[in-house]
Amino acid sequence: MAGADGDDSLYPIAVLIDELRNEDVQLRLNSIKKLSTIALALGVERTRTELLPFLTDTIYDEDEVLLALAEQLGNFTMLVGGPEYVHCLLPPLESLATVEETVVRDKAVESLRKISQEHSPVDLEVHFEPLVKRLASGDWFTSRTSACGLFSVCYPRVSSTVKAEIRQHFRTLCSDDTPMVRRAAASKLGEFAKVLELEYVKTDIIPLFTALASDEQDSVRLLAVEACVSIATLLPQEDLETLVMPTLRQAAEDKSWRVRYMVADKFSELQKAVGPEITKNDLVPAFQNLLKDCEAEVRAAAANKVKEFCENLPEDNREQIIMSHILPCVKELVSDTNQHVKSALASVIMGLSTILGKDNTIEHLLPLFLTQLKDECPEVRLNIISNLDCVNEVIGIRQLSQSLLPAIVELAEDAKWRVRLAIIEYMPLLAGQLGVEFFDEKLNTLCMAWLIDHVYAIREAATSNLTKLVEKFGAEWAQNTIVPKVLGMANDPNYLHRMTTLFCINALSEACGQEITTKQMLPVVLKMSNDQVANVRFNVAKSLQKIGPVLDSSALQTEVKPVLEKLATDSDMDVKYFAQEAISVLALA
Repeated sequence: MAGADGDDSLYPIAVLIDELRNEDVQLRLNSIKKLSTIALALGVERTRTELLPFLTDTIYDEDEVLLALAEQLGNFTMLVGGPEYVHCLLPPLESLATVEETVVRDKAVESLRKISQEHSPVDLEVHFEPLVKRLASGDWFTSRTSACGLFSVCYPRVSSTVKAEIRQHFRTLCSDDTPMVRRAAASKLGEFAKVLELEYVKTDIIPLFTALASDEQDSVRLLAVEACVSIATLLPQEDLETLVMPTLRQAAEDKSWRVRYMVADKFSELQKAVGPEITKNDLVPAFQNLLKDCEAEVRAAAANKVKEFCENLPEDNREQIIMSHILPCVKELVSDTNQHVKSALASVIMGLSTILGKDNTIEHLLPLFLTQLKDECPEVRLNIISNLDCVNEVIGIRQLSQSLLPAIVELAEDAKWRVRLAIIEYMPLLAGQLGVEFFDEKLNTLCMAWLIDHVYAIREAATSNLTKLVEKFGAEWAQNTIVPKVLGMANDPNYLHRMTTLFCINALSEACGQEITTKQMLPVVLKMSNDQVANVRFNVAKSLQKIGPVLDSSALQTEVKPVLEKLATDSDMDVKYFAQEAISVLALA
């Protein structure tokens, strides 16, 4: 019996070995995902002495399997016996951190960073820090790139001599021969700077930052720009001018557009990090240059930041800076040759109105909004329409309607149906802002015209638009202005328009209430049950099912029931089906 027990306890590892040697990748992947269960079955000691060595030695597999393994090992602390044994997980993760596939290495580094927190300071120096050193001085670039992500997690918790070694290793990697390693070091520069003491930020990090920011590879230089934000927040204001700004100025005028793009993309963060004085003297001219950049991607990234940049300017001279420095560049971008640039600008330009106030908006911004509303690119127009409400708050509805409404009406009749759709979706908001009289006078006819549009998506949107309008303006308004026009379409020669009447009735019945539905809408629906087009007839059955709950029971019994019974014996199968469904839903059988 004892022998059998022994066999039992070997069972999980035997199965694992079999599955890990199986030819089917999916099976191998599944067994790795079940590792924690196997470790539980084996117990902590055997996990340490058998499972981990086995995994360290025998796994040379497909990247998917290695990725799953790297992820699993990050959650293994308790399965090897808790924090005091966590260093047992380092050997398999170390070998995973040196493989060729980037995704696997990144996941191994992520798991190493996670378990580093579970090491005691002593274990960190005895086990973890030597691993980082080995990776940092590995022959292959893969291990050296992985090391870059591990410095910052062990630095704060080791002794000062070990700290000096870590800084030295990081310095070495920043000037590594392989661009991939320098790139990894540059991407971790800001993170590493945050855990360093201020004196070392000045003596170690700044020279590295300057060197990486003038690296021959643009992919390294652009990562140095990202680090710039973190470094600038760490330094006292008086050091920024001498230590950071020369490098940042250089990056903003870099010969590679990617680096300039990165500066534009991080502009608001840089602005907050360097403070108002440097912003005024340095960043404003730099921002002007980025808005005028020769590459469209850079202009688009800068245009995206216009509103944020202006909001964060020091209040005492914000308006003057915007009017004399930023607005002229914005005016040029409105007629940029690249649609992405115009679209990026259109999504933020309306926000300037709240910063500049009523008079400046009317004089300087409204003409720009108008130009963009008439732009040939649908996205630009849409971005302007979607942000109209913040301009309305500043200049008021009268002014807005006189200047922008004609352009909106023009778009509502645009040849591209997506543009019409965008305007419809904006209508309820516009109606709420304009008020009922204004709406009836200027926009009501448009809303009705959409109901007979030749694109179904427009007719559908127009129907739900009417419902939202009735909710806003009330049933009485609907009875006087909308319902007569909708019911008039029931006699339209085009069956699609007749069906639209039914769709509108379905949507409006609840908002309009029982009286209007019973007295005005129901007779029209019942009359349409004799339509010669089967599609219309089965939609009558669907409509009766929809409006039934709004009607009173006598109307249901005396008017609706006979019509549904007649439709239930229709020659068309679909009409029969929907009529029978309506009868059972309304419980008229």
